[in-house]
Order: sequence, then C-alpha cells, then structure tokens
Amino acid sequence: MSDVRTPLAHRESPGAGLTHQGLVYGSDEEFLAATAPFCLDGLHDGDAVLAVTTPANTDLLRQALGDAAAQVEFVAADDWYRAPGRTLGDYYRYVGRHTAKGRHRQVRVIGEPVWHGRDETETAEWTRYEAAINIAFASCPAWIVCPYDTRALPEAVVADARRTHPHLLTGPAAQASDHYLAPTAPDGAWQRRLDGGPAGGTRSTMRFGADLGPARAFVARAASALGLSPAGTQRLVFAVNEVATNAVQHGGGSGQVTLSRTGHRLVCDITDPGPAAADWYAGYLPPDPAQERGHSLWTVRQLCDLVEIHTHEGGTSVRLHLNLS
Repeated sequence: MSDVRTPLAHRESPGAGLTHQGLVYGSDEEFLAATAPFCLDGLHDGDAVLAVTTPANTDLLRQALGDAAAQVEFVAADDWYRAPGRTLGDYYRYVGRHTAKGRHRQVRVIGEPVWHGRDETETAEWTRYEAAINIAFASCPAWIVCPYDTRALPEAVVADARRTHPHLLTGPAAQASDHYLAPTAPDGAWQRRLDGGPAGGTRSTMRFGADLGPARAFVARAASALGLSPAGTQRLVFAVNEVATNAVQHGGGSGQVTLSRTGHRLVCDITDPGPAAADWYAGYLPPDPAQERGHSLWTVRQLCDLVEIHTHEGGTSVRLHLNLS
C-alpha cells in the first residue's frame, strides 16, 4: 500500500466528478471512524447523504450521528442491491434527482454491497459492477464509500475491493490502492469468458435473422416451459429483442438464441458471428437522453438480474440471467 494519505474530506474538485473509495473494516469502531465524519462533513457542506448498509450498521450510524441522522436517507442494503444494472440505475437517478438545478453540489453515498448468499457467477458480476462504477459515474458529482466487513466476508471479496476502488479508507484518512485495476485496463483483466452454459437439463436453441418475430415467440414459449413467470417472460422477450436487434444491425445480420435453466435462474445466450466488439461494461454507462441510439443494453441491464458480455474470436455473446422466483 502507498503510505501517502489525504484527509477524508479533501477532494481536489468537490462536485466535479466521482470519488470512489473502499472501506475495509474489522470492527464497529473502524466502521464509524470513517462513516460518521463522512456523513457529518457532507451535511455541513450541504451535500445529499445516502446510507445503504446493513441494519446493524444503520443502528450504529444513527446513534453516532444523533440528531443529524434525520438529515441522512437510510436504505437497507438487501433491498437496494438486488441486480447490478438496476442498482446502478437507482444510484444514477439518485444523483440526478439531488444535484439537478443546483439543489446540491454533490451526493455522498455509503454503499455497502451485499455478498452473502451469492453464488460464483453473482459474486463475479457484482465485483465487475463495482469496477464499472468507476467509468459509469466518472463525471457524476458523487462521492461513494463502499464498506467491506472483514469479519463476515471471504478474503477473495475483500481482495477484490482493493482492485475495484481507486482509493481505500482507514478511519478518516484515504490512500491510493496499489491494487486498483481500471475497468478499461488494456490487458482485458475484467473480461470473463462464458462457460458452455448449464450442464444437462433442457436446452432450447433457435437461429434468427432480420425478422425477429419468430425469435420473440420462441423465447416466450421456451421461457414459460422452463418455469419463468409471465412477468419475467415479458421482460426476457423484450431484452432478447434488444440484444438480437443489435446482433442483426451490427453483428452480421443473424445470430442464435439458447435458453436453459440452472438452479434458481433461467439463462439465455444470444450470440452473433459479427466482427463488432462489445466492451464487458456495455450497458452500464447511462445513455445520453438526447441520443436516438445507445439505450438498448442499458435497458437490458435494467430488465435482467445479471448480464454477461463477452467478445471472442467467433463474435459476441450476451448472457442474460433472470431469477425464476
């Protein structure tokens, strides 16, 4: 670790762009030493303050803040961190709502991701979500502190916190993370190859061309047969249509869609043979409302519980996950 430290409240250009810090803590005292001053300084400076954390940490922080806690918005982490794309969208809307028209110069967020109960795929995608924040919110007036409790989390999750956050906190001081890895790292370190999909079970596959009507009907039938709810099936059909449209327009004019079931999720792969490359974080960057195009993958991430994107020698594969319950 670098031993160059800066005060927690110091920013070179307050409100001008993102500050994303990881808080690795191992006691209640360490949690409060960083988060309580963070909130109080923000309220003093007129920032909007949001705390998304565990019930236990919410109680600790309320007690530490005293009367000032009434000015902080508290949200349960289990309710907020349900799907990476939707969570990022919620944060983006929160920033816009509180900084539009100069209401606040910036927002301060304590965002404690939920890691318990996640399988390997979910953990990997939530880790990539933490990495994607650095590019998705790069120009947003947001200061985000993400706590990681070493008493409860696997060592690998804590190690990833040092890769996804440019700076780390120890009490009221921040220091650069020597392990930080930018989401646009040229060596493709954040890329994840998709496996062959669920082994065994029922798999339904269809090739599609420019006319996507048959593909939509196929997805609706197959998803329903695999146990997806009517509402989930509608979301999946819409998401597949968006991805397949991209495949037709930019991926060589055709592709293949495959549906299968694994555990509590329905998995849908859309592949195309085209040469156009897609970044792994495509759909995490909020589109400009003035743009006529570029909204599709953002919409897909709002509709699905997980989205994986991988460009390979044979083209591009987009894997959509929807929970069955």
